Amino acid sequence: MTDLTPDPAPVRYAGIVTRTVAFGVDALVVDGIAIILGGVVTLVASVFGHQGQISLVGAVFGAAAWIVWGGVYFVTFWMLTGQTPGGRMLGIRVTGEAGGRLGLMQAVRRVIGLTLALLPLGAGFLPILTDERRRGFHDRFAHTVVRWVDDDDTRRTRRQR
Repeated sequence: MTDLTPDPAPVRYAGIVTRTVAFGVDALVVDGIAIILGGVVTLVASVFGHQGQISLVGAVFGAAAWIVWGGVYFVTFWMLTGQTPGGRMLGIRVTGEAGGRLGLMQAVRRVIGLTLALLPLGAGFLPILTDERRRGFHDRFAHTVVRWVDDDDTRRTRRQR
């Protein structure tokens, strides 16, 4: 008697080009929201007589707020659905190595790893080109992978809501 159950489809991991484009879309979203919020703050400040000059403290505060905002953006989307808007647009999802959703600490570790991967002129992303599961430094650091979303994944996510 033969077994007629189909073999599960192999997991397909997203490569460096797709991931870079998704990150670019997310950078546009993060920066766009930061610019709009900065404009609103400037407008409100002008109503109260602010002349438009930014002090060193104000610039440092603004930079820190932008960094925190970017981190919160990625951590939130990776924890909730595994997909940022850029990842959803390109059909990729960040999961744990075993395929589950990311927890808070795992998502935070991935953001930290992403920052560290950028520091040496982006050298932390080069392993994506050679790793069999296409993992960069940040993926290894946080024990994550980036997979292509298939129809079963989409249906399963909708049922969990």
